[in-house]
Amino acid sequence: MGRARGHRRVSAAHRQGSITAPSFAFFNADGEWDVENVGVAPDIEVEQWPAEVIAGGDPQLEAAVAECLRLLEENPPVRRERPAPANRTEWKRTQPPLP
Repeated sequence: MGRARGHRRVSAAHRQGSITAPSFAFFNADGEWDVENVGVAPDIEVEQWPAEVIAGGDPQLEAAVAECLRLLEENPPVRRERPAPANRTEWKRTQPPLP
């Protein structure tokens, strides 16, 4: 595997190790400079309060499920009738013979 590109190695010899630091940026689709490790902004922002998480709650999951249920209510799935089974005995008569 090759070396990571765009990272500068910073010596940490006094600790018997080393670290890397990003040393370049790129521009995004809007023509603005951007940096690494900046993800996609969430559609729904949810606060993660420590007390809720410690109590066993998962605010992000709960918000996601609530949003899914809301979207399902607005756009219910379309139920389709299952067609009658295909009559495969007729296929042999309608298909041309193989060469």
